[in-house]
Amino acid sequence: MNPFLVITILVVYFCVLITISYLTSKGADTNTFFTANRQSPWYLVAFGMIGASLSGVTFISVPGNVGKIGFSYFQVVLGYLLGYWVIIGVLMPLYYRLNLISIYTYLEQRFDQWSYKTGALFFLISRTIGSSLRLFLAATVLQLFLFDAWGVPFFITVAATIALIWVYTFKGGIKTIVWTDTFQTFFLVTAVVVTVIKIAGDLGLNFTDVIAAIQAKGYDKIFHFEDANSTLFFPKQFFGGAFIAITMTGMDQEIMQKNLTCKTLGDAQKNMFWFSLILVFVNLLFLTLGALLYLYSEQNQIPLPTLSDELFPRLAFTELGALVGIFFLLGITASSYASADSALAGLTTSFCIDFLHFKEKEEKQKQKQKFIVHLSFSLLFLVIIIVFKEINEKSVIDAVLNVAGYTYGPLLGLFSFGLFTRRHIKGVGVPLVCLASPLLSYLISQNSKVWLGGYQFGIEILVVNGLITFLGLWLISKNK
Repeated sequence: MNPFLVITILVVYFCVLITISYLTSKGADTNTFFTANRQSPWYLVAFGMIGASLSGVTFISVPGNVGKIGFSYFQVVLGYLLGYWVIIGVLMPLYYRLNLISIYTYLEQRFDQWSYKTGALFFLISRTIGSSLRLFLAATVLQLFLFDAWGVPFFITVAATIALIWVYTFKGGIKTIVWTDTFQTFFLVTAVVVTVIKIAGDLGLNFTDVIAAIQAKGYDKIFHFEDANSTLFFPKQFFGGAFIAITMTGMDQEIMQKNLTCKTLGDAQKNMFWFSLILVFVNLLFLTLGALLYLYSEQNQIPLPTLSDELFPRLAFTELGALVGIFFLLGITASSYASADSALAGLTTSFCIDFLHFKEKEEKQKQKQKFIVHLSFSLLFLVIIIVFKEINEKSVIDAVLNVAGYTYGPLLGLFSFGLFTRRHIKGVGVPLVCLASPLLSYLISQNSKVWLGGYQFGIEILVVNGLITFLGLWLISKNK
């Protein structure tokens, strides 16, 4: 693919994003940045959340993993559906009733400052690491297939990527992101559809033939009930997926902040309901794409890359023609930036509200501190990406889910304890329990094969982590 064409596409793409930012941030103050004045149309939020939730990890890693585990990931997606409906029925009514900006202020109202700060801190850690890994994937693709040929260092690629995100989010915040995510989701979904149609056409397959070809190779296997010790065992994947959705969406400031920009609770619930259904379909489309990528490679005798994450970009840029290459570039850019920009706004919001106590300050002081916080998280993204590049040895989607299992567990335990008990906790014991829980979970996971007769933990370690946190909080709590 011609590098100058790539640069032209990226320049035009970001000019559109900056234009959207300019139009949506007129007259913006800190309230606009954090809540979009609660005027976002629910259907825009629902569509835009597709891009923010999928990210570049889904765009590249999910298709790449089909060669290893077939359609098994769909077990997790079905679990997501259950988790989203729990959010609709339990968490959204709570957040709207309390009129929250940061969802972690619930922990202060239910318990005390220690619980509140602990919950917010774990979100900051979880989302900073997770979003950095997602952005790492996009930067790696651009480096591998564009900037390496020009001799541009990876550090510069990442820095430029983050700088562009900062430029179009620092003023309008969540109001801008609701609109830019809608724009970016369109290109993400279109890129997958175009690639599926192109590969099916090259292979001479119609819709029925595609299904038959996938079945013939065994890629269509979704459900695994045969081995309880396997990480692919259905209950592990399904319930792990449900709790991943509850924590990484319902207890995550980044995602819930978008929902809280809707005018009413009813609008927010409609947004989440339709978003959950569309997400199932889109994930199935990604899995179909993955199977077609492997079928195409086999028929054309194309060697598979060592890292499965490189399969889609290699074929898109070198084998499938200019049209697919262009849409792939737009898709990976859209998916990665849609996730990273909302994460940056969510992290800035949480730190400003939860740690800098913005409600008590003048608007001028708020603007200055928001600017510094927004810039600081951008720089932190850069550092984490550079470090991860040096130590990474696995698929990025595996790394993201692995990190989530340990960092979101304490949030699951804290919120569950607040919602399902009437006991009171306070003091420094809360952060100590929340720090001990991931460490104990990791110890159990690493030794489970010996201690539990060959059992191997997957994403369900999140549930174990949350349960340990819940039990620890029970031990240090008192009846009201």
